[in-house]
Amino acid sequence: MGFDKLTAPLADRPLIAHALAAFQACPEVEQIVLVAAADRQDEFRVIAAAFPKVVAIVPGGQERVESVLHGTAAFAEPRPLYVAVHDGARPLITPQAITACYEAAREYGAAVSAEPVTDTLHRVDDEGVATETVSRKNLWRMQTPQVVELAVLRELLQGVHESGGTITDEISLVLRAGGRAKVVENSEMNLKVTYPRDLALAEMLLRERK
Repeated sequence: MGFDKLTAPLADRPLIAHALAAFQACPEVEQIVLVAAADRQDEFRVIAAAFPKVVAIVPGGQERVESVLHGTAAFAEPRPLYVAVHDGARPLITPQAITACYEAAREYGAAVSAEPVTDTLHRVDDEGVATETVSRKNLWRMQTPQVVELAVLRELLQGVHESGGTITDEISLVLRAGGRAKVVENSEMNLKVTYPRDLALAEMLLRERK
């Protein structure tokens, strides 16, 4: 991005505030833990002050597994049964989509917000030359939130951390351990702000919703 996307201005507030607002408004959510860079805790504390469900702001780690471990250790008592892990760079998440994931997780043990793959997919070789077409049937693009039982997630994360492994998302960890995860289709745009152009698109969509 060339700048910190989490605090980039988006529809009159910092980008991450939109995700915090969605979780604040979701009746399934009792506590929010914000994982942020160690040297920017005060900055994020100012942003989080507008959201009463935020119970802690903790420093992240070098890898995702460490960051999620730090976050899941910071809940106040009584600790929640299920936890939703969400990328702060997804500002378009809605309370309704979060609720749908919690409901599915209670039935299946874990759940993830996602959308079906609609593009044609090709596998390429090391030179970037297309070698074969990959069927998109039953392929879904994973998003967040990803909802898992807190105790189960903590155990799985701890195992990966102790072995020096890494993860790309929490649902992959659940599947690797033989668990199940319900894919919950999100009919709303839930893009992850990755490129500067994504900010303009997110701004337009947020203003349309209002």
